[in-house]
Amino acid sequence: MTTSRKRAFPLLLLVSTVLMTGVACNNGNDSTSEPKLTGNPKIDALKLPDNFKAERLYSPGDNNQGSWVSMTFDTKGRMIVSDQYGFLYRLQLPAVGEDSAKLKIEQLKIGNDTSTQKVSMGYAQGLLYAFNSLYVMVNHNSDDRFDKGSGLYRLQDTNGDDQFDKITLLKALDGEGEHGPHSIVLSPDKKSIYVIAGNFTKIPEMNNYKVPPSWNIDNVLPFIKDPNGHDNTVNTHGGWIAHIDSTGTNWELISSGYRNPFDLTFNDAGDMFTYDSDMEWDFGTPWYRPTRICQVTSGSEYGWRPGTEKWSPAYPDNLPPLLNIGQGSPTNLIYGGNAKFPEKYRKSLFAFDWSFGIIYAISLQPDGASYRAGAEEFLSGSPLPLTDGVIGPDGALYFLTGGRRLESDLYRVYYKDNKEDNEPLAVTPPTEGANIRKQLEAYHGGAKEGAVDFAWPYLKNSDRFIRFAARIAIENQPVSQWQNKVLQEKDPETLIQGTIALARQGKEDVKKLLLPQLMTINYAQLSPSQQIDLLRAFELVFVRMGKPDAEQSAQIAAYLDPQYPASTNDLNRSLSKVLVYINAPHAVEKTMALLASAKDDTAAAKTAMKSADLIMRNPRYGLDIAGMLSKMPPLQQTWYATVLSQAKSGWTPELQEQYFHWFYDAFSYKGGHSFIGFINDARKNALANVPKKEFAHFNKISGDSLLNSGGNLAAGFAQPKGPGRNWNLEEALKVVDSATNTKRDFEQGRAMFATALCSSCHGMRGEGGVAGPDLTQLGTRFSNKDILEAIIEPSKTISDQYEATVFSLKNGSTVVGRLVSQDKDKYVISQNPFATQDQRELLKKDVTGTKASKVSVMLPGLINRLNEDELRDLMAYLKSGGNKQDSIFLASKQMGRK
Repeated sequence: MTTSRKRAFPLLLLVSTVLMTGVACNNGNDSTSEPKLTGNPKIDALKLPDNFKAERLYSPGDNNQGSWVSMTFDTKGRMIVSDQYGFLYRLQLPAVGEDSAKLKIEQLKIGNDTSTQKVSMGYAQGLLYAFNSLYVMVNHNSDDRFDKGSGLYRLQDTNGDDQFDKITLLKALDGEGEHGPHSIVLSPDKKSIYVIAGNFTKIPEMNNYKVPPSWNIDNVLPFIKDPNGHDNTVNTHGGWIAHIDSTGTNWELISSGYRNPFDLTFNDAGDMFTYDSDMEWDFGTPWYRPTRICQVTSGSEYGWRPGTEKWSPAYPDNLPPLLNIGQGSPTNLIYGGNAKFPEKYRKSLFAFDWSFGIIYAISLQPDGASYRAGAEEFLSGSPLPLTDGVIGPDGALYFLTGGRRLESDLYRVYYKDNKEDNEPLAVTPPTEGANIRKQLEAYHGGAKEGAVDFAWPYLKNSDRFIRFAARIAIENQPVSQWQNKVLQEKDPETLIQGTIALARQGKEDVKKLLLPQLMTINYAQLSPSQQIDLLRAFELVFVRMGKPDAEQSAQIAAYLDPQYPASTNDLNRSLSKVLVYINAPHAVEKTMALLASAKDDTAAAKTAMKSADLIMRNPRYGLDIAGMLSKMPPLQQTWYATVLSQAKSGWTPELQEQYFHWFYDAFSYKGGHSFIGFINDARKNALANVPKKEFAHFNKISGDSLLNSGGNLAAGFAQPKGPGRNWNLEEALKVVDSATNTKRDFEQGRAMFATALCSSCHGMRGEGGVAGPDLTQLGTRFSNKDILEAIIEPSKTISDQYEATVFSLKNGSTVVGRLVSQDKDKYVISQNPFATQDQRELLKKDVTGTKASKVSVMLPGLINRLNEDELRDLMAYLKSGGNKQDSIFLASKQMGRK
């Protein structure tokens, strides 16, 4: 078969995704520049700012040394790394400009262990060399190969032979895996250590806490756990950060309420930051939170809770992120202060995203007691599964790729020749607000004299970070010192914040005094953010001190009902759940009216990286985003439907009909993997409140027939039975060729065509998608080998008819999409293969260069769920062009089936 004929056959090709390699293509743009290629495809695949260079120093995968996920430098300038599922290694690296052959590597043997199979120390997702010791954060439960369990270990060289012979467990931790214990970071004064862990790691007993600990979920929204079981593990408070001394003797909890932050860092002012992950399965739900940059202040809380219970960033008892990045998988965060980079980057945080292969440079501008943050793309590539990174002693940026047993590499990035000495960075002077916040934080962690008098006036400060620090200072003091101040307070904002503190730390018997006090506030005179704070204060009194009785509920309903509905979606969310929770007389009627008409806030969903821009950067994760964006669920309506699932009264027959019909329509939306399960669980909760005689009717009109037994949408096709395998071309061809004369199953082939996502983008006999070419005539032109090669290795040959273009923009970012059209002023591109009608314009004056992408967005493993017979039937369906009367489906029954 000729090359040209191959290029005419982009089987199952959706559109091409970004890989920063290949020859630049002009497409009519005079500003296009040919990239300088090194001949190393992995280096040429990297997009870097001007005057930056990259080196690929080492490939552990090429040397059977696993997939590296953590790194540190010792005091002799040597790098120590860990395989995610194996050993520790130590590297002596060549200097910039030296021959890479000078790199030396050794597998560290701890103590007298000389075994090459049994791991004496490793499985680390965090490493730190400090205090003449190597600190290792083991993230693995003990087994036959490795007898150390998850926890923080200290390794020491006690005999001076340059090997670690002493292992001390500083603290065992209950948690493992990608949401287990993570990084270890030296404090700015180099006198202590900080550690960070994900939401599958229980918060261990600490010596001290910046805020009195509590394990409450603190939400009256109906609790629906993740229907796929993902975040139902151990920890209502999510990821956490602790401060310890060098011996691991004293542990203090600093912050919690994250999902799964891997790393933390400090800027030149000594302020701490982390890069928190999202839960992509929650995409399309109102409780979804994108990846985000958070400032880690004393006693801070960021509101992660399981399932539907995640707190809104608008709530006063958690802090807002500095910046929402978007979809991704955060793995590393470092500060560029010690890099030999231009000052712009030395003052930036570098945030690593594993999924989409991007290092973001995060700029910080002091803003009151906190910062404003912005993001730009610093480095990117595809595939580039970023794991860990560090600024080396030579001022270069070193980073690793790998994780999940993927191919792993060690890179070095430097500016110009890396020989320029930078002037010391001028320390960012603290703002007045930051100074006040830090004074308040001095009263965290326990009772301190004078705390209440100092902190009380700041409860009404206009800066949210100051108000938060003041309330935590108050909560650390004996309640007897400030309870009466709350109950006698006349200032509305101070009363609201004081009520939140008292609800969290006081006793239940004060509820009867608190609720009337809150209702003395003139609601209409509050700002929208203060109104949200007030509604949150009511909610916290309910969940911490008990649901109000009938009389109290009637009074609260009379107080809040005139304010509902409100002018903003955030306020309506809080009002709806509070009023439905207390069975307010008009709550159902008003919420149903909103359910019918609610529109989402597009501005509120703004992220630094648009979801559509990520589709073509990684075929594995981009397809999910493409599917979701093709028919996004209505977030605000989903909120109201969930709130109403607990309403037992206030319904009319007409309202119930409308409500349960909403679920039927909702099942057509495309959210994350858990969206349908969340919707179905809310539906089932609501059905539990209808009379038994009406259950069958409402069950039917709400879409029960659309669901299969697993709670997912029934696509109308049988799912693969498997067992599948990681099919390679040779094995697949052998299986398919062996069935040449056997009768195949048309319906099963058609089902596999759908469940392997072929029909999402390709037509067959007038049915299916339109993003890729029609496949009806496929079997008349191509052999089994041709077809299987295109399925299994989709990036091997990409037709220029369907390839995507990488557009480099003046702001340093890149945009990838399939070029639809252009004129003298602009390009028109399509980024979503599942919604080709959604198009985007790029002004040519903003584009500095273009080039062709060389990687298909089609997943290379789409047939890996199929067993042998299912693969044969899929191939038969493809070769028949979807014709049920084809001879392969009508072959003699005597031939049987293999």
